[in-house]
Amino acid sequence: MRQKSTSKTSILKSIGPGFLLAGAAIGVSHLVQATRAGADYGFILIWVLIIACISKYPFLEFGPRFAAGTGNHLITGYKKLGKFPYWIYIFITLGSMFIIQAAVTIVTAGLAERLFNFGWSPFLWSGIILISCIALLLIGKYPGLDKSMKVIVTLLTLATLAAVIMAFGAGTVTDAVTTEPPSLWTTASLGFIIAFMGWMPIPLDASVWHSIWTKEKAVQNKQKISVKGAFADFNVGYLSAAFIGLLFFLLGVLVMFGSGTSFSNNSVEFSSQLVELYGKTLGEWSKPLISVAAFITMLSTVLTVTDAYPRVISELKNPEKDNPEDKKDKWKIYRLSIFIIPVLSLSILYFLSGSFTILVDFAAGLSFLSAPFLAWFNYRLVTGKQMPEKHRPGRNYKIFSLICLALLVIFNFVYLYYTFLA
Repeated sequence: MRQKSTSKTSILKSIGPGFLLAGAAIGVSHLVQATRAGADYGFILIWVLIIACISKYPFLEFGPRFAAGTGNHLITGYKKLGKFPYWIYIFITLGSMFIIQAAVTIVTAGLAERLFNFGWSPFLWSGIILISCIALLLIGKYPGLDKSMKVIVTLLTLATLAAVIMAFGAGTVTDAVTTEPPSLWTTASLGFIIAFMGWMPIPLDASVWHSIWTKEKAVQNKQKISVKGAFADFNVGYLSAAFIGLLFFLLGVLVMFGSGTSFSNNSVEFSSQLVELYGKTLGEWSKPLISVAAFITMLSTVLTVTDAYPRVISELKNPEKDNPEDKKDKWKIYRLSIFIIPVLSLSILYFLSGSFTILVDFAAGLSFLSAPFLAWFNYRLVTGKQMPEKHRPGRNYKIFSLICLALLVIFNFVYLYYTFLA
């Protein structure tokens, strides 16, 4: 009995990085992409959501598995694999981080203006939000980030679940089923589907973030996280993110599909439309509550992204070194990066603040095209010599992972064919 109790306690102490993953995931991909997918295409895209979540599962899970099994994060693993995996990851990160930071911030800015109605511009709100996140991360560091995510993810899950249940109760399912969806075989539709899959429920490079957070959690706990504990933690976060993505998709289908309205490209107008979705199903009383919940959710995404990229940048130079002197150098790089990345992201917003969905689609498309590379690197790491044999995935899980990898590759070729050859 004592051993079982100790095991449960160990697993509970491991819980945390999974909520950070969920906090990072439940943002633009859910509030924007999933809701747009349901609102514009109806139930026909539900298979895209399901395949995206299933096909990314093993490769995102390999991040915390590798960190728990080896004590290292994935960047260390990539560097030991060779120059190609290491530099491909750097290219993907540098190619997407400023746009992703800008995209999640501008949506949060729109929700902030919708909530507080100060008459401020999205750019001004973006600056205030980023400054607040930087201050919180530099003061509260990892523990503050860890605790806040658990409350935020739970709050939005309950609110969205209630809205979907009431939407089903309003008898809108028949209209959603009988309405003719638009064609999926157009350039615009295929572009959106790729963007939808690219960020649903989260890009594959988040596996690196999760591995870093898992290692940081072990440092905070002052004990190594077991692979079993890391697996349980990952499932809590990933399944929560996938489930909430499904809820937002259903909300878009049940409330907006076939209504003749579509989402605006302006972040403030989009935020108002999103809150109206809830108001139509839960009632007018729900709008202030949903405004707060949606704002906090997006703020959590900005917070985790603002933390993740500087952590990644701080580890790129010497990921395998972990002595006190190296930790000081990494902390200096983190503090410098936490200012530079938001400043460059604000520059993007200054010129493209009126077209935030274009930013989202571009960054999501890049994430989609890079997914097979990162998936293969992660698979090689957890099945190779760096991973202790007892922690490597079993035969059936390997087969499942290779099937998922094949799906990612096939979808990439389909996208490239219809984009450049069809």
